[in-house]
This record gives sequence, C-alpha cells and structure tokens, in this order.
Amino acid sequence: MEQLDPDKLKLFSFLLFSKLEGAVTSGMVHLGDQLGLYKALAAAQQPLTTAQLAHATQLNERWVREWSYNQAAAKMISTINKSTTSGPAIDDDTFYLSPEQTAVLATDNHPAFGMGMFHRLPQTMESLKRMPESFRTGIGHNYDSHGPEGAVGIERSFEPWTNANLISAVLPALDGVEKMLDAGATIADVGCGAGGAVLLMAKAFPNSSFTGYEISQYALDRAAQKLKDSKLINASFNDARTNPLPADHSVDFITTFDCIHDMTHPAEMMHAIRAALKPNGTWLLVDIKAHDTFALNMQKNPMAPLMYGISVLSCMSSAMSAPGGAGLGTLGLSATNAESMAKAAGFSHFRKLDIDHSVNAFYEIRP
Repeated sequence: MEQLDPDKLKLFSFLLFSKLEGAVTSGMVHLGDQLGLYKALAAAQQPLTTAQLAHATQLNERWVREWSYNQAAAKMISTINKSTTSGPAIDDDTFYLSPEQTAVLATDNHPAFGMGMFHRLPQTMESLKRMPESFRTGIGHNYDSHGPEGAVGIERSFEPWTNANLISAVLPALDGVEKMLDAGATIADVGCGAGGAVLLMAKAFPNSSFTGYEISQYALDRAAQKLKDSKLINASFNDARTNPLPADHSVDFITTFDCIHDMTHPAEMMHAIRAALKPNGTWLLVDIKAHDTFALNMQKNPMAPLMYGISVLSCMSSAMSAPGGAGLGTLGLSATNAESMAKAAGFSHFRKLDIDHSVNAFYEIRP
C-alpha cells in the first residue's frame, strides 16, 4: 500500500465535495426554473437587486438573496458586486443574465435551452430510494416511475432543439425523404414521448399521415392533449403495448429519437421496424453519441460521469425494467453497435448524417 499523501488527500476531499456542490447547485437551478427567477432576470433587461428580484417574482427577499449568492458563486447568473472598503453593501449587489445564460436558462424555444433535465431533477433523484433494490434484483424502473413531471422534463429537454432543426436541417439531410413527405407518405415515430416531433412534421407535411407509438402513459396523455390543441387531422398516437407497429411493410418512414438505448429489447424493436418499413423505406435513428468502449468514453467525453450516472437513475433503469432487459444504457449505442444491430435486423444501408448536435448522433438506415 502506498503511503497516504496529505496533499493528495486534500485534493481528493476537494474533488468529492465539488461533486456535492454540483448536486446542490443543480437543486438551486431547479428552483430558479420553477419559481420563475431566471425569467424575471431575463425580462428585467438590467441588473436587479435581490429586493427587486423578490418583488418581481412575489417571493421572500431573504430566500431570493441566498439563492442568488449560490447562483452567482456557481457562475450560473452574473453579478455586479458593489462592495465598499467598509464591507459588502448587500442591497447594492445586483444580478443579471448574460445573453448566453438567458438562452440556456430562460428561453424555452431556444435550441440551447437546458432546463428539461432540471425540471425533472426531484423525480430523478427520488429514484435513488429505489436503486438499492434494483442493484440487488437487477430489475429497473420504467419512465412512468418518474411521474408526470418526468414526461414534462423529457419534453422540455428535447423539443427546443427539435423544433428549431428537425424540419430545416435533419429531414433535408435524408436521401429523398423530404420530397416523399411533401407528396404524401405514411410515417411512424417510435418512442414518440409527448408527440412534439409527430405534430411538428404533421403540420409541415399535411399530405402525409403520422402515427406516434409510446408506452409511457404520462407521455401519451400529454401527446393527446397537444394533438387536441393543434387541431391537426393527419396525426395520431398509439399505446405500443396494445397497438404496435404494423408488420406488413406498409410504412414509408420511421423515426426513433433518443429511445432505442432505453428499451428493454432494442434488438427486437429493430426487427419490428424492419418488418414495418417498405422495401424502399427509411429509418432515421437518433441516439446518444457514444464511443465503443468505456475507456474511450471516459477519455473523449467530458460528460461521461453525468451520462453514466443518468444511466443508472433513468436510461439503463428503463432498459432493465423487465426481466431479460438488454440494459444498453445511456452510452450503450455507439455507431458500431447501432450498425451491427441494424444489420442483424435485416438492414443493409447505414449512414451517419453530418448533423451537429452536442449530445446526439443521427443515422439514415434502409433495408
């Protein structure tokens, strides 16, 4: 055994508590989103004292002040500190959002909006109580275990980027798909969540028919309400457990957004997609960027600790929520793995699309 090094001990203790700081600050980010503090700072368009911020949000100033100190110290929000030689003048400290902070924290429709994961943070962390039993039995928990707010959080995570890029950048990158949709085609979105992509495409391509398939009841409930509000007549949603994909090669175009790695039986789903597609059909597979090995993920992905942790609490848990679940996990569907699984399911064409996304990779797959 090596001799304990006092300096290394201090550094490791600091490293550990920096992780706790991140967790606690994440809780403060959740509160800032839920209480409208970020939106109030963005709306002000000038630095605010905590008294002014409390007034704008109808919250207690003392609590707002402590929250602001956390957020400014963590560099989540910006501050102008007017401390004097006689000591800090608390009432003179003001806080504001930079343009970049505004985009990520307070602009719901910006592609970089980042509040989705923080929206469902309490539900995600609540799953810690269920984890010891999962570690013992091997059986995880599906997404509905996170409750209705879990579905909302996923919706807020993915829809801003999708709304800004799916029609304008992703679909045009696929060979012939945009023209097919204009003319009229049959489309299925597997793992459709709250239905944002289905409704977006249905509105853009009125000659085509779109069906979303999902197993989360909370997500299906949101999709049904959004469909009703949209008044679109060329879209529908199915519970995949009772009304699965057709197996008669009748679908022109299938999409899967960030869901294959979450599935208990992804290989079987790929076979089902192959059985549903026409011989000249296209499957758009969107899933988390991953390398082939843990060593490469650790070396090249600075978000690897987050990805593996979320996997335990959410993605892999879902993928092992039934006996015999594959358990791919958040970083389990590398390009190599995806292509191998797709070809085993009967596909012959596999192409990575040149689409820039911070988290996801995009693939065009054909029979």
